[in-house]
Amino acid sequence: MNLESSYLGLKLRNPLVASAGPMTQTADRIERLAAAGVGAVVLPSLFEEQIRAEADRDERLAEVGIDSFGEAMTYLIDPDASIWPRQYLDLIERAAGYGVPVIASLNGSTAGGWTDYARAMQGAGAAAIELNIYYLPADLPTSSPAPLSARDNEQRYVDILTMVKSAVSVPVAVKLTPYFSSLGEMAACLDRAGADGLVLFNRFMQTDINPDTLTISTGFKLSSPGEATVARSWIARLRGQVRASLAASTGVETADDVAAYLLAGADVVMTTSSLLRHGPAHATVLLDGLTAWMERKGFGGISEIRGLLAAEADAAGPGYGRSGYLSAVEQATRVHGRR
Repeated sequence: MNLESSYLGLKLRNPLVASAGPMTQTADRIERLAAAGVGAVVLPSLFEEQIRAEADRDERLAEVGIDSFGEAMTYLIDPDASIWPRQYLDLIERAAGYGVPVIASLNGSTAGGWTDYARAMQGAGAAAIELNIYYLPADLPTSSPAPLSARDNEQRYVDILTMVKSAVSVPVAVKLTPYFSSLGEMAACLDRAGADGLVLFNRFMQTDINPDTLTISTGFKLSSPGEATVARSWIARLRGQVRASLAASTGVETADDVAAYLLAGADVVMTTSSLLRHGPAHATVLLDGLTAWMERKGFGGISEIRGLLAAEADAAGPGYGRSGYLSAVEQATRVHGRR
């Protein structure tokens, strides 16, 4: 069975990718994921705020005449300060030796200060960079300063991509949210701006309210298979419409979830939640299940199934446009209308 795949121009042994999260936070875990068979790993995001904190610290060190981080450590200045940005590059170097492509991740919301670290990530051995542009435009018209327009908010994605692309030669992917007013146009804009891949979708923090404790919770919940339908439908629509690779993210629990994403047109299928629930060895379970499914269906390779159920290029296709919406409403009426 041929599971070989391509993503961002990288050759992968299979389409299963361990996405950014606690499971890819240490070299030991990444080594276990590689042994379990994943095709690639995406490291946890290095946050814009962490980069700014390190830049501020370096500026303070320079003011007192200390030029390098190593020299600073010998002086034990601010021993409690985080050195995560530096450790991140060490993690890339170690993980790159485990035989699978390592994709570094940058998380931020503005167009400044990313290029130096993007270059450093490439220099440390990252095979590609994923831009996780986590920005929720929640400012209201009464805010001060006035909020940016919808078009300006969208432009920041293009600006960040363009800036990072100009700084590195490795492929760059953009992780998207589904909450654009015209997601198809946004995908096309990023594609034209040079995005090597689009990751569908980012999940915003699930803020909630607890009526018993009268508190606001900001915990992060693991995804469930039911959340995959939006990403799958958009991958099916974008397949063949953009040059960029398409990565599926959200709602992967079983081999059937992986197969469904591939049928929609995903080049790779990313998962974090299932690996956190079941451990790194679950990657083997998913791959074995995918292989068994392909054998049952008579497929000999990933290329035979990828995009098999994608939308037609010149039409919305059954299930993807208003005709599918109308059919769903009619079916619901038949099933539930008499109750």
